[in-house]
Amino acid sequence: MKKTYDERIAEMTFASVYPHYVNKVVKKNKTVEELHTVITWLTGFDDQKIQETIDRKLTFAEFFAEAEIHPNVDLIKGLICGHRVEDIENPLTQKTRYLDKLIDELARGKKMESILRERKK
Repeated sequence: MKKTYDERIAEMTFASVYPHYVNKVVKKNKTVEELHTVITWLTGFDDQKIQETIDRKLTFAEFFAEAEIHPNVDLIKGLICGHRVEDIENPLTQKTRYLDKLIDELARGKKMESILRERKK
């Protein structure tokens, strides 16, 4: 039986996608440190925890199960892979696409202050 899109994302390992994230941002003259800043903002993982998730070959389901998602994720809006991130119904797929969206913004040169969304006071 063919797996659904959401099932494929859940079973994909963070370690298999991480090098693509690195290549994407480095190619656009951004640093791994900036990439980690974005990942840390979304997940609460520090550099050591990011490396640990890679070493343990966690699936995205396991990766996000261990994450403390930032309370301002609802401020992430827009298209990623042809879908509005705010309208994605599967919670795990939505978290994965939030990460993709933030990394896209970093690669496109958006200012870090804009990427790391803060509520207006």
